[in-house]
Amino acid sequence: MRARTRIKFCGITRVEDALAAADLGVDAIGLVLTRRSPRCVAIERARAIRRALPPFLAAVTLFMDDEIAFVAEAVSAIAPDLLQFHGSEPAADCVRYGRPYLKAVPMASGKIASPAKAMAGGTTQANDDWRAVIAAHPGAAAFLLDGHAAGEQGGSGNRFDWSIEVRAGKPVVLAGGLTEANVAEAIRIARPYAVDVSSGIESAPGVKDPEKMRRFVAAVRSCD
Repeated sequence: MRARTRIKFCGITRVEDALAAADLGVDAIGLVLTRRSPRCVAIERARAIRRALPPFLAAVTLFMDDEIAFVAEAVSAIAPDLLQFHGSEPAADCVRYGRPYLKAVPMASGKIASPAKAMAGGTTQANDDWRAVIAAHPGAAAFLLDGHAAGEQGGSGNRFDWSIEVRAGKPVVLAGGLTEANVAEAIRIARPYAVDVSSGIESAPGVKDPEKMRRFVAAVRSCD
């Protein structure tokens, strides 16, 4: 029997949305800390949301090329279960905080770092191969496949070709353009460990819609 598909609700900005996710049996919530995102929450608010969570609901903090000191401050204050990196952070910077981390893999065309340069924190070169990102982060706990191009933010609502067979050697989380209408199809095609949704369950950026949340979870469970 196939294990159930895990669910992460990302871009949580309100305690009530986090508690609604918990009531629906969601496995994790995402707190966006990078300042460039419309779903960014201040460290203190993220800390308050984290403290309101019931046991066994994981908190994931999301960063994108943020300053090391800022990330360290956020990790210390919030005590997340996992970190999620969406930028060009080299592997050494992702592991320095002593927490397991997810690495976002941009699945749209664009520039990504080669493994050697990513390890060294160097500049990017033209390379449309997701393999380079995975090779550069052997210590990642999982890889999050998102529909954006390298250098762009997640949460854009853009999907990619789910039939691409990504061999990561680690759990794969599917993100990008997922909604209640297409998540079952995405799971049947990609067979991910987990799915990650943000804009697909919102009434406005950072404001989750309770009915969309409920229907999304029901659609995922229909595949399990």
